[in-house]
Amino acid sequence: MKVTTAVLALSLALPFAASAQDSIAVMSNEYPNTYSSGSANVYPFTQDSKRFNDWAISAGVGVPLLQTAELTSLKFGDNSPKNTWGYSAYLSIDKAITHAFGLKLQYDRGETRQGWFNTKNADATAAAPIGGRTQYDALSLLGDVNLSNLLRRVDNKSPYRWALHAYAGLGSLAYRAYVEDANGQRMTGEIKPFSLDSWFGQGGTGLKYRLTRSLDAEARLMYVYTGDDSFDGVVETSRKSDNFFNATLGLTYNIGKHESHLMWHDPLQEIYYKLDVLADKNQDIEVCKAGDNDNDGVCDDWDRQLDTPAGARVDGAGVALDTDLDGVIDLYDKCVTVPGPVENDGCPTSGPSNGGIITDDTRTLEGIEFDLNSDRILPSNTPILNNAINYINSTQGSYRVVGGTDTRASDAYNQNLSQRRANTVKNYLVQNGVNSGKLEAVGRGEKDLKYPECDPATKCPEWKNRANRRVYFEAK
Repeated sequence: MKVTTAVLALSLALPFAASAQDSIAVMSNEYPNTYSSGSANVYPFTQDSKRFNDWAISAGVGVPLLQTAELTSLKFGDNSPKNTWGYSAYLSIDKAITHAFGLKLQYDRGETRQGWFNTKNADATAAAPIGGRTQYDALSLLGDVNLSNLLRRVDNKSPYRWALHAYAGLGSLAYRAYVEDANGQRMTGEIKPFSLDSWFGQGGTGLKYRLTRSLDAEARLMYVYTGDDSFDGVVETSRKSDNFFNATLGLTYNIGKHESHLMWHDPLQEIYYKLDVLADKNQDIEVCKAGDNDNDGVCDDWDRQLDTPAGARVDGAGVALDTDLDGVIDLYDKCVTVPGPVENDGCPTSGPSNGGIITDDTRTLEGIEFDLNSDRILPSNTPILNNAINYINSTQGSYRVVGGTDTRASDAYNQNLSQRRANTVKNYLVQNGVNSGKLEAVGRGEKDLKYPECDPATKCPEWKNRANRRVYFEAK
């Protein structure tokens, strides 16, 4: 293959698409969404937002050693009684995709020498009947795995200057094979570039050392699978492929203005370093300086009731709870959800003497609400209903159990649903000791709303709709 052909192919393949690496966080008013990977606070992915260099150029020279063939480069049985040395060189454009994986577009050129003698400086004799050499050009795409970044211990705080890489890829291999014997030197085989029989594969490892911010040294050993049984110049009958090792020494120049190349970045080491820095900082955050003298779980710094009785439930401000707002805190109130005078331990002394709704102020059954399209009594309603049982049984009056709905769905459907809710509450009260003769279940659908502004044409908040889905009492 001519050099110009390889250079042209190399130039056509250069525009690799830039791939992911860290970007610099910024503040924005956008809400995080699916398309921002958990946060909208990032720059658009541009060249200016990158933290690391991710392009490089590599070049090196070495020695190809044909070993799996009829004619070999090193002493191997009767086919090669002496060592014959060829040469090789490579040039590649490297793109880091992540800290542990990259791609290389690589051009190789070289000449293997094999057989009984070096065809460049000796002639065939009876003692050295045949020698061969093969000039080759290759273009391949290699995957580059940074094994050190995958296997590196996270607690290793030593400078990161050595890295072990693994390479593998496919490409096109063109060559001309020559042999020399008593009849003279002649070409015995030729493969054109990019033909169907020119495909080959290679893989191996390389050990890199970071010389400077921009320059790395590398020793590499690759194994080349040619897929051709005449690469050594001799058409074989027992072998399927002539393969060779390629040992090289090279340099890599990391292109870019940043301090580090992406392949030399260790994210786990960076994370542990930041954790160590935070751990070393003395963060003296003193909480609850004044203590909690009444032991209600609210610091005195923001406790609005510093003498809460022991055992009383409190709100976030440290004030003892009074659920029915009758002036008797729940700790001492024997009728927690039914208001009553202090002298009767917070319980009512008698039932209502005049008709009408038991209002929101008394809160006798306030809070009995239902899920949308449901007449099932919620677990949160059970304590309120149990207190209502005691209240009804302590009075001589009779009551209507009135069911309601919100304004969604049709009038007929809501009327039926409200009746079901009223029946459900009545049945619960009767099953738990209330005389059924004192109760009447009435469904009023959406005709008697707690929040009448929630008509069908008005979009109400859900908490108002839920309050309208209720059951309440009326004294008969």
